[in-house]
Amino acid sequence: MDTHSWRAKAKHFDYQGHQIAYWTGGNNAAPPLLLVHGFPTCSWDWVPTWKTLGADHHLIACDMLGFGLSGKPKNGYSIHLQTDIQEALLSHLRIGAFDALVHDYGVSVGQELLARQQEGSGAQSLGQMVFLNGGIFPDQHRPRPMQKLGVSPFGFLLGWLFSRKGFGTSFSEVFGPNTQPSEGELDDFWTFISHNAGHRIPHKLLHYIADRVTHKDRWEAALVAAQDKVGLINGALDPVSGKHAYDRWRSTLPNARHHLIPNVGHYPQVEAPDEVAAKALEWLSE
Repeated sequence: MDTHSWRAKAKHFDYQGHQIAYWTGGNNAAPPLLLVHGFPTCSWDWVPTWKTLGADHHLIACDMLGFGLSGKPKNGYSIHLQTDIQEALLSHLRIGAFDALVHDYGVSVGQELLARQQEGSGAQSLGQMVFLNGGIFPDQHRPRPMQKLGVSPFGFLLGWLFSRKGFGTSFSEVFGPNTQPSEGELDDFWTFISHNAGHRIPHKLLHYIADRVTHKDRWEAALVAAQDKVGLINGALDPVSGKHAYDRWRSTLPNARHHLIPNVGHYPQVEAPDEVAAKALEWLSE
């Protein structure tokens, strides 16, 4: 699928005055699967796995606020807000029970959903959750130079320095050496990142790094309590949250599922889509 076709399939709903772009697909009669994307990209990340996952699931994915084709307000970004939006989308679509596949920024949304379910404050119909590479454990997160600048007092500069060329260089560094994105693929990612001047606000979206520190104990406790329903598929060569984060998962969550892909990096659903989809479907069918 090309970017034009993906754009054409987008639907929208209003959340507190902001337009949220979302997609549905796959088998409408099958169990719903919520797909939650990462930073700085969007739901386009799921396209390589969309057809395979959709054979056995009704797929639901949105571009979170500030990302892709969704609204980009001047401020107000937080993981709690993004989680509210996911719950609002499910309500809008009248979805009951659902499973979730979450990546990068989305892992924090996933942990918040688990915490809300356990506290009885939301996500009561959440079933299983599959995690991909992300800062699940804040002390294992190794931020890239772009992220370090973005959360510094000079973070506003990132919005002016963020360009297609710089993005291509930094983004490629988190992929495996043998699964590098092509220039065309980088152009596609950038098309969505820069939509409606989205490349000017990455420092605002990086608020999630502080959220992870603030909510560390609560979010990690939610994982420990949910070991029988969560799993991690991890790209080992990811410099941000690769094998070191996978090892922490195994030691902290000894009863949770885990699968290491040794030759890919931070975007396993793009770098090894068939393997990711197969393993996710295997776990979700159990």
